[in-house]
Amino acid sequence: DQVTTSLELLRNAGIKIWMLTGDKMETAICIAKSSGLFSKTDSVHVFGHVRDRTEAHNELNALRKKNDVSLVISGASLNICLQYYEAEVAELVCSCKAVVSCRCSPEQKAQIVNLLKKYRHPLRVAAIGDGGNDVSMIQAAHAGIGIDANEGKQASLAADFSITQFSHICRLLLVHGRFCYKRSCALSQFVMHRGLIISTMQAIFSCVFYFASVSLYQGVLMVAYSTAYTMLPVFSLVVDRDVTAQNALTYPELYKELGKGRSLSYKTFCIWVMISIYQGSIIMYGALYAFDEDFIHIVSISFSALIITELVMVAMTVHTWHWAMLMAQALSLSLYGASLVIFDRYFDRQFVLSSEFIVKTTAITLISCMPLYVIKFLRRRFSPPSYAKVN
Repeated sequence: DQVTTSLELLRNAGIKIWMLTGDKMETAICIAKSSGLFSKTDSVHVFGHVRDRTEAHNELNALRKKNDVSLVISGASLNICLQYYEAEVAELVCSCKAVVSCRCSPEQKAQIVNLLKKYRHPLRVAAIGDGGNDVSMIQAAHAGIGIDANEGKQASLAADFSITQFSHICRLLLVHGRFCYKRSCALSQFVMHRGLIISTMQAIFSCVFYFASVSLYQGVLMVAYSTAYTMLPVFSLVVDRDVTAQNALTYPELYKELGKGRSLSYKTFCIWVMISIYQGSIIMYGALYAFDEDFIHIVSISFSALIITELVMVAMTVHTWHWAMLMAQALSLSLYGASLVIFDRYFDRQFVLSSEFIVKTTAITLISCMPLYVIKFLRRRFSPPSYAKVN
């Protein structure tokens, strides 16, 4: 099952690995060393057998004095420690390189998972098991992973994810887990951007016209904006990937960077809010003051610039083009182009077919998008992200 290689990859990805087993201590230590959970150079601290609060206090103090060690503790000793020093135990064991808990009952395995969830928030716990004794632990974890092995299917049926061998955990976490996280971050930011930019435009429009109860875009345009015109390109980001699957496995440090929260944080939220306000302001003020005074022309120019800006922003975010992305962009542009001609109630057909409309819309779109492209280009040139260095 390539257990040793898999554990090394997970460790390089910044994932701490614990082994909870019902085996006796000697057997558990042998398995930990043979599998690579404990390396030959690791300092292993064997937690003594404790029977009361005083002994538990002494053993915890002895563990506190040691740095960068791997811990071996029995289920009985752990149970005594948790009765009196629950928070301290959570802090100390999480500072260890690796933890082996032997003679654990199924209830104790679930108790350890719940302990980490309680005291180590916002860290996430994944539990991996292959037998019926692991079901309660798997169900208690944030992500339960069951191995469909010879011991039965109880674990795989109770888990969130099912694999056939332990080595598959690396691809599940380092490839699929990382891709899903990055895609979810990009998608959530674009959904926010898509709504905030049009809200900014409506706010500016209302201020300019002294807060008159007039909507900038009618209901059909608003519904079409969120569905036919921008939905497919935005949601096509779910097939984007910044690195290949092979590179994600070869460089597990890429997964480690996810813990820093750079893909989705208060900082990225503020950046996207400022981008939305900037682009919404440029589009609205450009259509109002720089180019036209006819209301139907203002709607045509601003709405067209809005749609194209959203599509350009999606294109600027894409790392690896997929045929679904190209189809989504082409289909959205085609639908909007047809709408300009068909919906003569909202657009002046003669005006939208003129070169004047094309020039004005293009100018506003360039002003709203070009500075962001230049900033992105300079950042990738002088301070490239890790995935760019790998590629």
